[in-house]
Amino acid sequence: MNHRHALLVLAIGASLALSACKREPTPAAGADAPGATAGAASGDETADAFVARVNAELKAMYPELTAAQWLSSTYINDDSQLLAAKANEKFLTSLNGWIEQSRKFEGQQMSPETARAITLLKLGTAMPAPKDPVRLAELTRIATKMEGMYGSGTYCKAAGDSQDCRQLGELEEVLAKSRDYDAQLDAWRGWHTIAQPMRDDYTRFVELVNEGSRELGYADAGEMWRAGYDMSPVELSAETDRLWGQVKPLYEQLHCYARTRLDAQYPGQGSVDGLLPAHLMGNMWQQDWGNLWDVLAPYSGQQAGSLDVNAALQRQYQALLNERLSRENALIDTDSRVEVVRKAQLEHAQQMTRQAEEFYTSLGMPALPESYWQKTQFIKPRDRDVVCHASAWDMNMGGEDGNSPDVRTKMCIKPSEEDFFTIYHELGHVYYYLAYNKLPPLFQGGAHDGFHEAIGDTIELAMTPTYLKSIGLVGEQQPSQEALINAQMRMALAKVAFMPFGLMIDRWRWGVFDGSITPENYNSAWWELKAKYQGVAPVTPRGEEFFDAGAKYHVPGNTPYTRYFLSHVLQFQFYKALCDAAGHQGPLYECTFAGNKAGGGKFWAMLSRGNSQPWQQTMKELTGTEQMDASAVLEYFSPLQDWLKQQNEGKTCGWQVPATAASPAPQQTPPPGNG
Repeated sequence: MNHRHALLVLAIGASLALSACKREPTPAAGADAPGATAGAASGDETADAFVARVNAELKAMYPELTAAQWLSSTYINDDSQLLAAKANEKFLTSLNGWIEQSRKFEGQQMSPETARAITLLKLGTAMPAPKDPVRLAELTRIATKMEGMYGSGTYCKAAGDSQDCRQLGELEEVLAKSRDYDAQLDAWRGWHTIAQPMRDDYTRFVELVNEGSRELGYADAGEMWRAGYDMSPVELSAETDRLWGQVKPLYEQLHCYARTRLDAQYPGQGSVDGLLPAHLMGNMWQQDWGNLWDVLAPYSGQQAGSLDVNAALQRQYQALLNERLSRENALIDTDSRVEVVRKAQLEHAQQMTRQAEEFYTSLGMPALPESYWQKTQFIKPRDRDVVCHASAWDMNMGGEDGNSPDVRTKMCIKPSEEDFFTIYHELGHVYYYLAYNKLPPLFQGGAHDGFHEAIGDTIELAMTPTYLKSIGLVGEQQPSQEALINAQMRMALAKVAFMPFGLMIDRWRWGVFDGSITPENYNSAWWELKAKYQGVAPVTPRGEEFFDAGAKYHVPGNTPYTRYFLSHVLQFQFYKALCDAAGHQGPLYECTFAGNKAGGGKFWAMLSRGNSQPWQQTMKELTGTEQMDASAVLEYFSPLQDWLKQQNEGKTCGWQVPATAASPAPQQTPPPGNG
């Protein structure tokens, strides 16, 4: 994710936008007229005919919806937000109409494919809207407004003409690179101020999506989210608890090691009663600790081999910039120099993306369509506010009449290791789109949403030091224990550090949706859960005047987050299966399947299934098992876990959650008929 791995689930249509798909013929007449709702069902329409009609209508309206959302994310202003809100309103009105029409088929005999399509239709949005058109319109306005507030969020230290104003990217740079305690604290606190004005909007947002969920037969929106996994909501909650129980001991060892190193870096300030200080983890949300490599690297020196991808990317960019500047007159004026710098930034961002594309094509997957390179946002524009949060987009569900699929990514790429890996992640979404865009639209999604997030991350695991050396980003790696531990630590700071964060965000939202977390304790519950799962804390109290959950994109953007936790289990399962398919011999962590078309073919076959069958079946076809399992995580990190235990010997590991952190668990009663 950032953890770099974030897919924008277009404020609306979680599974539909998340999968952005291809379409069949044209919709029923009038379906795309302004203000139109879904085409009306005829009295003798069969279930099969109904699903075919919905697929056609959905595919026809989808480009208009995604275009409006793309504009609202890449040209943030009142006009683009109005267009996005209206497009969302139109889509949700149509979705509600389709769901209402589907009720007449309940209890009827139909094919398994049609039954699955109708079920997916009912679960086709993370933002279930009330039927009442006034409240539906209110919901879309609030959703668009909150995303715009996040995208344009700016922290200004001073008032008046001498304002020192910074947006998220600049504030993240401070956390990533500065080791000044106070500068990091100021940047961290500064970004969190942008969320405070969202609090009342978010409270109303929760009321409205809960109303929409109840109208669909669910107790609340959280229960509806948990219903989308080919298992009951209760089973999904238990499954995530089981998986976390498998990896928690490894995380606790990593936490203990990080705390020791921070105590050495910041004497007397490296922990908060045993919890890690939120602003010192190198990341705004403490979800990826990779930026603390200078503090947490196990070994330095030649024997360990260099893994400084940041420095290599910076050198590449600087060489490119110098070459461009050398072509210009030595007396180039300031404006011209700015343009040269911008062109160098864009060219290097595209080079980084081409490198990622090359990995996918080496597996036998197709090259990205030319339109991708023309329409993608690679770097942050200078002239407008944009949502820099990395995301992958399918704009037209595969194209029509022989036209190329319109797939894009949206990033503000910088020459950093974090962004480099994020590109590989986002292209995982794009290649999933390309693989399943021949399916009917309702089946154009991940086998479940955790699958979508795991694809690019599986590729990341194959970006071993051997692979990074082959593309010139790291030097010769000595086959030593020190080099192995460094490589494992580099991956653990991204993968293992993320896992509890991937779990706690939806634990918070499930509580918000079911009412066990009320608006009066939004912030205290947020920090209680961060303490419980991540073992992190702010260095000073964060009262209810703050809304710190809103400082993470996926909360105002309404993107379910359990998918990211599940993806961190699945990616290791997928990786192991692909390494086996590629004939890898030796320790799992040494495997890179770059260039292996046998493994690539198996991967592409899985992607092509989309959401057309239960995920358990898709999982079995790739891995041989129907169960999600974190044992591959532990196998991969076995050397590091043993090393961490040695480093932590004699230390008191673990942490105490503050006494106030007894947040009630989400209600688990499934509604009748939705098991």
